[in-house]
Amino acid sequence: MKYKIAIVDDHTLFANALAGLVQKMETYEVMFEVGNGKELIHHFKLKMIPDVVLLDINMPEMDGYETALWLKNNHPEVKVLALSMFDKEEAIVGMLRNGAKGYLLKGCKPSELRTALDNIINKGFHYTEFVTDKLLKSLNPEKVKNPIKELGLNDRELEFVRHACTELTYNQIADLMCCSVRTVDGYREQVFYKMKVKTRTGVVVVAIKLGIVTL
Repeated sequence: MKYKIAIVDDHTLFANALAGLVQKMETYEVMFEVGNGKELIHHFKLKMIPDVVLLDINMPEMDGYETALWLKNNHPEVKVLALSMFDKEEAIVGMLRNGAKGYLLKGCKPSELRTALDNIINKGFHYTEFVTDKLLKSLNPEKVKNPIKELGLNDRELEFVRHACTELTYNQIADLMCCSVRTVDGYREQVFYKMKVKTRTGVVVVAIKLGIVTL
């Protein structure tokens, strides 16, 4: 028995080369090749339903995300193996969320493709170490760093920064902080140093960028 494969990719040369590779595998055969999701749906309506769909992401008219979701909702028995140039977390997570059972980069070796097809047929999925790493990162994003701690600002310097982002003069800031102008000058020098800026405008820009103050 040979499992039927459908190739969905708008790059004809790549699709043809991929089809030739699959045809050499004794347990698989290419059922058809199409250039986008709409063409795939047309074949399904003609009862040409494969066991596995090798699916690209970036395609005209109906891309890989839409196509994978359509298959998930209408033919969940058909396994989807995403095959793309995109190696970003968003692409991988997006395809897996929409029903893909595996994700390969187009630069993979023929043996990796064969292993992926075997795993999808026999296990129902194929997750490489690369894909697993991307998934874990998406599920456990790095904690957002506290900009105040990162800059090393103490409470008084932070208070100065917030006053500096207003139209107050340094004398007025000194009055509000109940200290001398010389002390305020000291806060200013420390803030300039820690923020790596040379002007009060620079302080405002950095403070807004890091969310220390808001407009």
